Amino acid sequence: MTMIDNLHSMLERGVDSALLRYSLGNELLKAGDADAAIAHLREALKFDGEYSAAWKILGKALAEIGNHVEALDVLEQGIEVAERRGDIQAAKEMGVFRKRSQKALEGGS
Repeated sequence: MTMIDNLHSMLERGVDSALLRYSLGNELLKAGDADAAIAHLREALKFDGEYSAAWKILGKALAEIGNHVEALDVLEQGIEVAERRGDIQAAKEMGVFRKRSQKALEGGS
């Protein structure tokens, strides 16, 4: 059983939380399923809108599918959350992702 299978089975048993959804989204993104990852990361943020890591991975996933406009919006929100929480490393990483999406929108790569 893979990590993704284990996390799905927890959901099927009625276990649901921001951490579970974040973990599932993160693993799905690593496995190359950005669309499914995005759905779970959005759910994580419904549980906890202050979850810096979920904002970061959601922005990354949106950028991976080429949705740079929404990625920029998500990353802006995520940076605000991270800075408010004192999560400086997450804010810095989101700043890097934001620059990449901005560059992609401007026609760079």
